[in-house]
Amino acid sequence: MKKINYQFKNQALCDLALTQSGADAAHNNERLEFVGDRVLGLTVAGMLYDMFPDEAEGDLARRHAVLVSTDTLAQIARELGLDTQLRHGHMTGGRINHILADAMEAMLGAIYLDGGFVAAQEIIIDLWRQRAAADINPPKDSKTALQEFVQKRAQGELPVYKYVSQTGASHNPEFVVHVSALGQTAAGRGASKKAASMAAADELLKILAISNPDG
Repeated sequence: MKKINYQFKNQALCDLALTQSGADAAHNNERLEFVGDRVLGLTVAGMLYDMFPDEAEGDLARRHAVLVSTDTLAQIARELGLDTQLRHGHMTGGRINHILADAMEAMLGAIYLDGGFVAAQEIIIDLWRQRAAADINPPKDSKTALQEFVQKRAQGELPVYKYVSQTGASHNPEFVVHVSALGQTAAGRGASKKAASMAAADELLKILAISNPDG
């Protein structure tokens, strides 16, 4: 298991970063998450600018979207063991990645407030650079990849997205979106309609890849 190479001067910030709103409605990591999200976004943008000097803005944007996505953040959180340290309320299946991603951003926000931007920047580059370097070509987001997959097999057809429902509290919602194409349908869940749509597209891509093995 990896470890964050940082020693907190103010341990209370670290503890707060590991406290989800479900565990403590008044004192939790939401404000730190807000800060960490901005620090992460700026650092990853600068890192990609340096790593891929010949790429256009759109290519850099797609790389950036993947690297700061809920799935990537949750994966890194698990690698660091934050999933075993996080104090949380009930984590349902559709919310686990989102809660872990928030905790990862909150931890970065805590490091920024405790040690400054350079300290947070060094941690982010250490944890994210190898992931960025692993993708030789700019990735496509799930919705773009699904649209290209469908159009390749049915000229003129596009995936159809349908907003299904919203559950949970207003500050912690979960959306459900369905997407249909090529006779198949899949569902996605997320903390926003956009995230749910992406999750649905990703799921339908997996289904279509199996049913259309000749790609």
